[in-house]
Amino acid sequence: MDNVIDSEKHVYIMPTKMVKNISDMLQWDKSEAYFEYLGFIYSLNDSIRGKTNSEASHGASPEIEKLCVLLETLNGWIDEIPPVQQPQRFGNQAFKVWYNRLKDDAIVLLQKVVPDRLYRAVPEIMVYLIEGFGNSIRIDYGTGHELSFIMFLCALFKIGFLKFTDQPATACKVFVRYLQLVRRLQKTYRMEPAGSHGVWSLDDYQFVPFIWGSAQFIGTGKFDTTCFLKDNIVRENSSEYMFLSCIQYINEVKTGPFAEHSNQLWSISGVSTWSKINSGLIKMYKAEVLSKFPLVQHIFFGSVFTLTPAGPGASVRKPKTNLLSARMPSKEFKEPGTRASDKSSSQSDKSFSDQPSQILE
Repeated sequence: MDNVIDSEKHVYIMPTKMVKNISDMLQWDKSEAYFEYLGFIYSLNDSIRGKTNSEASHGASPEIEKLCVLLETLNGWIDEIPPVQQPQRFGNQAFKVWYNRLKDDAIVLLQKVVPDRLYRAVPEIMVYLIEGFGNSIRIDYGTGHELSFIMFLCALFKIGFLKFTDQPATACKVFVRYLQLVRRLQKTYRMEPAGSHGVWSLDDYQFVPFIWGSAQFIGTGKFDTTCFLKDNIVRENSSEYMFLSCIQYINEVKTGPFAEHSNQLWSISGVSTWSKINSGLIKMYKAEVLSKFPLVQHIFFGSVFTLTPAGPGASVRKPKTNLLSARMPSKEFKEPGTRASDKSSSQSDKSFSDQPSQILE
């Protein structure tokens, strides 16, 4: 496969945090790592357009199944490490025990997943796995941890463990199982949102499942863009659609009118098509997650993901993995805080990211 790391010859290193100040952000958004990561988001996005979780996961490879077994092992640890009695309401200290066990066992866990020929890659890629479940000091979880786990998945393609045909199941089986796990961690150990912007954020904990989840609706004609505001649709279809599973979780952990506690999501229902929602969410993700120093400073860079400037003509359409190239998003999306019924169609489909400071800040 083209552009896949030759693990027998490649020199792996322990990744470190390299974006130390605001000026380093100029390196990040021109780096190979940036283009490869964003290309991965686009590629999996395209691979699951119009597909339910079951359809995308049908005939999943043994490699995909091994990753799900790994996640189920981590889930089982929650039963073995119950929350402790403590005066603080949030941030249960038992999470530190769970997290330290992950750090201690990560090498062994991954050696049960990848073949012998890829063992040399384990010490480097395991960092992205470990960082994907939250911070053990603050006992919080946010989009930076989500990003780390997605980099872990991307790394598995880069080293050749996962193949092109694994793309749909990676999103709709492995990532869905990951979401179930981190939600349980959040609820069990009362983890706080990392860097939440309150009502103006898309969600306290996640972002990418809204992107990939909106792609699942494109072209199906089964659900209009207001479907996630209807409790019966969410309840009956959350197991098959990432977007609806996110809404179901929000409804479980938040109280009050949806338009008040999740205004950004509520406003999405005024956009005319899922295709516009999908492209707008990608644009918003670039502006409000990948361009934020407080998050990017925690990204690890090594030999798999580097800050080396991307070559001339580099495009997120050509990530350096064995992944299918992806389409760039359109500029269409909706202005926050308005509904299609309030303004004309052209106004309601304005980009979220035209004024990003009004979105999350």
